[in-house]
Amino acid sequence: MAALSEKEAEAYLDARPRYPMDWYKKIAARTQDHKFAWDVGTGSGQAAIGLVEHYENVVATDINEAQLKRAVKHSRISYHHTPKHMSGDEMVALLGGENSVDLIVAAQAVHFFDTTTFYNVAKRVLRKEGGLIAIWVYNDIVISSEIDPIMKSLVDSTLPFRTPIMNLAFDSYKTLPFPFESIGMGSEGKPVRLDIPHKLSLKGFIGFLRSWQPAMKAKEQGVELVNEDLINKFEEAWGDENQVNDVFYKAHMIVGKIKEVKCESEQVSKDGNEDLLHQTEVGKKQERRQPSDEEKRQIKKQNTREDR
Repeated sequence: MAALSEKEAEAYLDARPRYPMDWYKKIAARTQDHKFAWDVGTGSGQAAIGLVEHYENVVATDINEAQLKRAVKHSRISYHHTPKHMSGDEMVALLGGENSVDLIVAAQAVHFFDTTTFYNVAKRVLRKEGGLIAIWVYNDIVISSEIDPIMKSLVDSTLPFRTPIMNLAFDSYKTLPFPFESIGMGSEGKPVRLDIPHKLSLKGFIGFLRSWQPAMKAKEQGVELVNEDLINKFEEAWGDENQVNDVFYKAHMIVGKIKEVKCESEQVSKDGNEDLLHQTEVGKKQERRQPSDEEKRQIKKQNTREDR
């Protein structure tokens, strides 16, 4: 993820939606314990502040120091800067060791990660019994019939500047690997669709667009997508510049747990026991079988011959 400047981080914080508290309540109800949660890619702490309502302690980590400086403070949330060079072992130690985390949340963040490294760490720290990992992303915003077409043209203009990472988000995480077992709240390739209500002023909306990753990527290549012409179009469609509009971010979520791995030797043993049981039952049937009358006559004749 590109590092945000101080001004961009402030705009991002203003425009980024607060995730519905009902989400945390439903997910927390499915974890066995509520001692420890990890908000990875916390940004300015929107998810962390929701998690702390349901977990005794929350560790929130991010690669971006500018956003961490604006994170929502709370006595039971500890924020940590985690630079790229931080090893998996160091991250596991920071989080309290293996099998220590009840819930992992990555809100609007997984597509920026090296998923192989992240999932390896997640599997190490997540509780094997009753632990959950939840990821979600929002990739579209709905405001009004006047503004939405302008927004769509902006989204379309970002296509040449999108990275494969960004496309994971634009594709609603449908192509994102997720090596965890579904609990009925989305699964790999099939995230659940959700809405996030929010309110934005025109100033906040423009600030959000300027701090938007695809727009920033284009700017790095010398192309200003959020230019004066586009801003004028948004201003005209918005109406009163002081008006605060209801907006809806379109979100997609997947929640999972550590997959149960059956030991091959256990399966062999199980199959062997079934064979043994089958053989024993056959033996019992054979033991219970009585000789027929003809067999009894033949046995009697044989015994008579032997006597003679």
